[in-house]
Amino acid sequence: MDTLEIVPQRFIGLDIHKHYFVATGVNPDKEQILGPQRVPNARLEAWAERELCPTDAVVLEMTTNTWKVVDTLEPFTHSVTVAHPPHVHLITRAQVMTDKKAALILAQLHAAGLLPPVWVPPQAVRHLRALIAQRWKMVRLATQAKCRLQSVLHKYHLEAPLKSDPYTPQMRAWWEALPLEPLEQFRLQSDLDTVAFARQQLERLEQCLAHHAARDERVPLLVQIPGIGFINAVTILAAIGEIGRFPTANHLVGYAGLGTKVHDSGQLHWRGRITKMGRRDLRRAMVEAAQSAVRHHDHWKVEYQRLCGQTAKKKAKVAIARKLLVTVWHTLAKDEVDRFATPQQVACSFFGLAYKLKVKNLPDGMSALQFTRHHLDRLGIGQELTHIPWGSKAFKLPPSQLPPAG
Repeated sequence: MDTLEIVPQRFIGLDIHKHYFVATGVNPDKEQILGPQRVPNARLEAWAERELCPTDAVVLEMTTNTWKVVDTLEPFTHSVTVAHPPHVHLITRAQVMTDKKAALILAQLHAAGLLPPVWVPPQAVRHLRALIAQRWKMVRLATQAKCRLQSVLHKYHLEAPLKSDPYTPQMRAWWEALPLEPLEQFRLQSDLDTVAFARQQLERLEQCLAHHAARDERVPLLVQIPGIGFINAVTILAAIGEIGRFPTANHLVGYAGLGTKVHDSGQLHWRGRITKMGRRDLRRAMVEAAQSAVRHHDHWKVEYQRLCGQTAKKKAKVAIARKLLVTVWHTLAKDEVDRFATPQQVACSFFGLAYKLKVKNLPDGMSALQFTRHHLDRLGIGQELTHIPWGSKAFKLPPSQLPPAG
């Protein structure tokens, strides 16, 4: 029998901590029938094998290493539900909260059906999210070290000879030749080492992401949208997971925390700032895309200027980020072409993507031009295109497999 057809007979709440967890179970009438039991985390699997059965519905709050706990418990239970902590706190606000009480409250709320579940991402999405997070850590590490190096220049009124990127390996000798005190020279060398380390790690991480992106058919769909490169595309896909989770574009906007706060009661109505209640990585990726789109794309330049006439520049960019996210939803949910992009712009985006991913990583041994034509045909556009302008050159595209337009 399918476990979903089994009616849970026990609802077990787990209050998980760094070194141990507390388990309490209730029946469908919310009467305590198990525990509280305090168990070391190292004995989680043994406890689950001994105490749990296929009629148990387990619930726990989102915390560090939640997914490992979920994977461990799932084979022994009817279901494992992960609850978002703010949702639990909205329902119950106790002045006195202990581990035992927290586990009991979770079990009783779950038995009453009051806890909306958090989506449990599959392993592939978890690994991709972790990879994106690691890349962001390296970006921040490099940025912090560069800021410290820049402060040395300000302190001594110096100017680096290479203004575009004074932190390249070729510039190291110049930095080390600066007349500094021994301890300050030591700190400077440490920061130079940090920048070099972060740069090396970023190259490795981006190679891994490129290898993944080359095999994900959704990446080219996103890259056609102005401002979205392959790193941003992979970040967006990792944050979203399955687009089918969002029935409308507004649901995705809310998930990203890009929707505005609204108060509508009686005769009082106002809209505030964005909620920032969703995934920070998705919100950051869309703001980065907006910053690029308003600089390089005609439609979004005009839209940005229009919004700047009504609000501050930063708010205008956030508004563009929200609009781009709506485009992302339509693109992924319906395989639609970005209505503000021209076939030639899309072709250039695909061609540039092919080289960023490296031709050797492209599926089915495609060349960059074959990759470009394949995805143009997939979107049903660009049948009339024969060449791609690229700098001072024009590359000849393979013929389209689609019938001529019109």
